[in-house]
Amino acid sequence: MGELIDYQLCVNGREHDVADSWLGESLLYVLRERLGLPGSKNACEQGECGSCSVLMDGKLVCSCMVLAASAVGADIVTVEGLSAGENDLSDVQAAFLAEGGVQCGFCTPGFVVSVHDLLEHNPDPTELEIREAVSGNLCRCTGYGRILAAVQAAQETRRR
Repeated sequence: MGELIDYQLCVNGREHDVADSWLGESLLYVLRERLGLPGSKNACEQGECGSCSVLMDGKLVCSCMVLAASAVGADIVTVEGLSAGENDLSDVQAAFLAEGGVQCGFCTPGFVVSVHDLLEHNPDPTELEIREAVSGNLCRCTGYGRILAAVQAAQETRRR
């Protein structure tokens, strides 16, 4: 398996110790299995479905494609880190619930992180820009109509 290493990751504004880690562990694996942050989902492990999306230094990345050890020194934000408090919902999460953009919920964390990223960089996206921003996320049960409605609802909330 190789040499085991120790390092720290800054996730959701907190430093986390990662001990006895194999150098080849993905950021997704470390977030879920070592740090107990299950929001990012493990689906394709190929960077194709978007269910593991997180922000790394303000950029949207598929955490399954990032070696955790390479994220040392980066600021990582998961879906758990988007809300104001532990029991609060972010505006995007609330919009997904209100608009029915959630069914099984497996893809939802990736969509929420992607939409949050979109609205942070472009507070007034067109429908085409919204579709492009979520094109890296796959949903098999909700259908994209409710998801697009949730994005527009989050836009409206941020305009107020």
